Amino acid sequence: MKDLTVDNITENVIRINSLCEDERLKYILERLVTHLHDFARETRLSTDEWMTGLRFLTEVGKICSDVRQEYILLSDILGLSILVDSIDHPKPPNSTEGTVLGPFHTHDAEPLTPGASISHDPAGEPLLVVCTVKDTHGKPVKDVKIDIWETDSTGHYDVQYPGRDGPDGRCIMTSDDQGVFWFKAITPVPYPIPHDGPVGKLLKLLGRHPYRPSHMHFMFEKGGFDHLITALYLRNDPYETSDAVFGVKDSLVVDIGKAGPEYAAKYGVSEDHALLTYDFVLVSDEETSELRARNSKEALDKLGRKVRIVNGLPVPELD
Repeated sequence: MKDLTVDNITENVIRINSLCEDERLKYILERLVTHLHDFARETRLSTDEWMTGLRFLTEVGKICSDVRQEYILLSDILGLSILVDSIDHPKPPNSTEGTVLGPFHTHDAEPLTPGASISHDPAGEPLLVVCTVKDTHGKPVKDVKIDIWETDSTGHYDVQYPGRDGPDGRCIMTSDDQGVFWFKAITPVPYPIPHDGPVGKLLKLLGRHPYRPSHMHFMFEKGGFDHLITALYLRNDPYETSDAVFGVKDSLVVDIGKAGPEYAAKYGVSEDHALLTYDFVLVSDEETSELRARNSKEALDKLGRKVRIVNGLPVPELD
C-alpha cells in the first residue's frame, strides 16, 4: 500500500476492498473500481475535469426533492435506467417488455373503480383505455395492482405545478376476475423532461433535445409475479425514434383507434370516442429468476468471467 502509481493503484484498491465479507458487494466494487480507473486512464482525466464532474453531481443532488428525482433523470438520459431494467427484469417471448420508471412517479395515487376518470383536464382529448392482464400461459390474472400516470394536455405532470394539493392524471386500478381493467383518461402528448437543472444543461452541451414521445405509464404488482414497470407509446409521434431517455420499444408502440359500436355500447361512450386497448402479459417470479440467472451466466462467460449465481446474482467463481 506504498509507492502507489498510475499502474498499480487499481490492484491495491481492489485488494483492500476484498476484505469485505459480502461476496456480491465485493464483486460490484471490484468491477466499479476497475472501470472507473480505466476510464480515468483512457481519457487522461484532468483534475479540472474531475472537479467539474463532482460539482455537477453535487448540483444534481441539490435539486432532488420528494417530487423531483434528478438522479433518476440523469440515469435515464445516460441510458442506464433502461439497461438495468432490461438486465434485472428479462422478458421471455410474448411477454410485456419493461421500460423506464421516470422521475414523476408518486406514492399518493388514489384507488379508483373501473371506468373512473383519472384526469381532470378539460382541454385533453378524452380517451377510453381498456386493458387485460394475463400470464405467459394466457390465463387472466386477477387482483393485480396497477399504478397508472400521465401528463395533462400541456405535457405537465401534476407534481410540476406549484401548490399541488393532490394527485391528478394518476390512479391505482385493480384487475378483475377476467384480468380486465379500464378507465377514462386523456390522449397522451409529447413533453420535455425537466431541463432547467443540471441534467438539462448536460443535454444542451451534448446537442440533444429533452423531449419524450407521447406515452402513458403503467406499473404492475402482484405476489408471485415479477414487478413490471412499463409504458405505452403512441405510434408516429415526432419523438418516437429519439426519446430523450431511450424508453421506446417496438412492442410498446400502440395506435389510438375509435370505440366503434362494440366498445361504445359496452363502456358507455360515443362510437367516435378515442380508444386505447392493450393486452399486458406478466412473467412469474420463477420464470424471471431462471431467465435472469441464465442470461447472466451466458453474458459473463462471453466476457471470460467465471461466475456462479447466488440469490439470482453473479459472484466470482473461486478456484
